[in-house]
Amino acid sequence: MASLVSLMLKSRAGLLVPGESPLIDSVRFASKKAGGSSKNVGGKSPGQRYGFKKQDGNFVHAGNILATQRLIRYHPGAHVGMGTNKTLYALEDGYVRFTKEVYIPPPRSLEATQVITKLPKGVVLYKTFISVLPVKQEGKFRLVDLV
Repeated sequence: MASLVSLMLKSRAGLLVPGESPLIDSVRFASKKAGGSSKNVGGKSPGQRYGFKKQDGNFVHAGNILATQRLIRYHPGAHVGMGTNKTLYALEDGYVRFTKEVYIPPPRSLEATQVITKLPKGVVLYKTFISVLPVKQEGKFRLVDLV
C-alpha cells in the first residue's frame, strides 16, 4: 500500500519524496514499433528457361519470340530480328523454318585463328538459322491493283 501511495505522489518530471531511488523514474517505454516488419519477398521467381519457343513448322505472328539464348546458338534468318539480349523474334506473320548451313569463316578472322586451328582436319562447321516464311497476302491491297 505504501508503494502505491509513493507512486501517486511522484510526478513525471522527478521525485516529490526525497530519498527514493531514481531508477523508477528513468524507465521509458518505446514510442516506435520494434524492427522486423520488412519482408524478404525476392528470390521466388523461376529461373530463365533458354531455348527455342516455337517449333519448326509452327505459325507465328509478328513479334512472337522464337528463341531465347545466352550465347548466340541460333542465328536470325529471313524475317527474324535479334533483340539486345540475343532473343530471336518474328518480324512478319508466317511459318517457322530451322535450317543448318555450312559456315566458313573469313581466312584471317579471329574465329579462324582460334576455333578452326583447334578442330580436327576435315571437320565441317554448321550454323543453325531460324527463318520465318511469310504468308502470301492475297486480296489485301485492292486499291493498288486499281491504279
